[in-house]
Amino acid sequence: MKLKFYENILYDIRKFSGLTRDCAEMLIQKYPKLFFSIPVNSIHSILSIEVINRVKKSGYKGHGTQRKFWERWKKSQQNGESSGIIIRLSAMTNLPPSLVARSILEYYYQSIDRNVTKANVYQYLKDPTLIDNQDLAYEIYLSILYDDRDGPVSQAFSKAIGYEYESELQNYLVKRGIAYITEDNLRRKGYDKTPDIKLEIPIAIDGFVVNWIESKARFGSPSIHATYLKSQLLSYWNRFGPGLVIYWFDYVDEIIEPNEKRFIIMNHFPNNVTYMHTDISE
Repeated sequence: MKLKFYENILYDIRKFSGLTRDCAEMLIQKYPKLFFSIPVNSIHSILSIEVINRVKKSGYKGHGTQRKFWERWKKSQQNGESSGIIIRLSAMTNLPPSLVARSILEYYYQSIDRNVTKANVYQYLKDPTLIDNQDLAYEIYLSILYDDRDGPVSQAFSKAIGYEYESELQNYLVKRGIAYITEDNLRRKGYDKTPDIKLEIPIAIDGFVVNWIESKARFGSPSIHATYLKSQLLSYWNRFGPGLVIYWFDYVDEIIEPNEKRFIIMNHFPNNVTYMHTDISE
């Protein structure tokens, strides 16, 4: 994806006011109809990345913000508003429902029991039946169900997608008779930073030698790629040589450096693989 198309999507996300699920629907309706058709998975991933960045900048962890959310919820409840107060607060503030819910929970329990930790609060978020305030428990439950970008349900969903694509990658290697070692096996051998796949015998993809493969079930934005480059990819290159990074939900073309020798970047299974003097083409 060209950088200008990515920036167009970011612009639309940032000017949108409301819930992220409604923003996603707007993007899905808009972009596949343009001359630069964008896959739905790419749109969802770009939106998720932007929501994470928005949360980091929001300052929601401040006591003043938590108190403001709590007072708004309490006042709305006392006024007899219908269920979904936290969801509506989320739409007003452009923050994920579960984040607003977490802020309210933290303020509520800090007010009645100083011994309740953030870990306890997260458990209440995962299981609202543990919350002693029935009205609040139901509101928290609704916010978790309605949140498509943050919170226990969406986080579990994201992990499941990651495992799914790692599994597909392994199936791909097995079908082509390419021997490999998984990240778990590498860690058992004492490696700390490890790619998802370490090839036991290097292969070549379009002439580029590959020793390892990293699977990313997300969109490769410039900021995301820069983070991975610093925290993961350079370590893999230092330990194992050149490799392959797959951003399954596409990436910004401009993240590929000219004459890059440390790794190649793709958004799909490689079609042309060379190994042991054999050329396999799909």
